[in-house]
Formats: sequence, structure tokens, C-alpha cells
Amino acid sequence: MTEQVKCYHEALPLPKLAADYLAFLLSGDRQKAYQIIRDAIKEGLTIRDLYIDIFQQVQYEVGRQWLINKISVAEEHFCTAATQSLMLELYPEIISSKSSGAKLIAACVGPELHELGVRMVTDFFEMDGWDTWYLGAGVSDDQLIYAIKEKRPNLVALSATMSYHVPKVAELITTIRNAFPKNTPLIMVGGVPFNAAPDMWRTVGADLWAVNAEQAVQEARKSIC
Repeated sequence: MTEQVKCYHEALPLPKLAADYLAFLLSGDRQKAYQIIRDAIKEGLTIRDLYIDIFQQVQYEVGRQWLINKISVAEEHFCTAATQSLMLELYPEIISSKSSGAKLIAACVGPELHELGVRMVTDFFEMDGWDTWYLGAGVSDDQLIYAIKEKRPNLVALSATMSYHVPKVAELITTIRNAFPKNTPLIMVGGVPFNAAPDMWRTVGADLWAVNAEQAVQEARKSIC
């Protein structure tokens, strides 16, 4: 059993709202799933708590169920796409009027297609007043290097969900450092493989690592702001 499967092997208890949200998604009732989240926000649930306690926990459980073949890849994609759509609907709520003056570029590495986690990370930085550029999945090395050259970010956040993409993370970090030998932006990594092996971020040559979006902002603040 790989480290990644071990990480997901045991189900963790979900908060009731998260469990209900997931249950509606797995039953195919996206509208009811959305409505209980909207109602919770009206009752005082913050966007930060929604991301960490609901969306993140639900995605971990969706990933776990997919890895143990309890749900199909189609169901996994449906749940992920539904949450992405809801995050897009809520995006106006996260835009911060303050500016820290710091800049972030965030992307999945190479062939990595699981982009929800890094999207959450980007939104947390946005709420913290950073100028952010979310490149998502399917970004070539050349496109990422060009974006860094144009935007001159303080921090580049790279995400990998599948363990077999970790070598690509190391390769891309080397590419970034070679492209910018002076004024190299700090590089943060995150994703399931790094959470399963907490020292792996050092092995791939990153400057920072975070378990979740909230910690990502905290670590960046300590290093940059």
C-alpha cells in the first residue's frame, strides 16, 4: 500500500454539515448541497471555516473513497466540479479590500489535474490581501516561467495530489531556480504526498510547505511579510 493510500485508508468523522453536503453530492443532488451551504453562511459560517472544515474535509473523503474504489472516477469528478462551481459563486465574498503588497502565483505541476486544493490556497491568500494569479492545471513549464517573469511574485505555490507527480515537482523547482538565479521567488509545495511524508518538501528543494490553505498563509507571512 502506498503512502498516499495509507493517508486516505481510514475514514475520519466529518462535521455534520460536511457529511450532509457530501451525502447530497453523492446522491447527485447538487442544488440541495449548495442550499445547505448558503443557509450556513447566512447563519454565520465564515468562508475560511467553510473551506477548511467543509470543502477540504469533503475532498479528502471523496479522494479516500475513490482510492478504495468505493466511488467511481465520474462521481469523484462530479463532487469536485460541484465544489469548484460553488467556490466560484462565493468568490466575491473573499476579495479583500486591503493589500499586503505581496504577490502569489499558484499552479498544479505538469500533468496534475487535481486543482481544487491549490484553488483554495489561492483564495486564502486573496483574503489575506495578496495579489494572486491562479494558473490552475495544465500549465507548461514555459508558461509558468513566463508568468513568474511577468508578475515577479514573492511566492510560487506548487501543488501535487498524486504521489507519482512528486518527481515533477522537484524538476520544476530546479527549472524555476535556474531561470531566476537572482531574485528567486520563494517556492511553497503542498498536496497529499507532502502531507503523508512531512519531510518530502525539503527533498524536492522547496522553501516552504503547508498542510492546508490557512497554514500556507501563515508560513508565507513569516517568510515574506
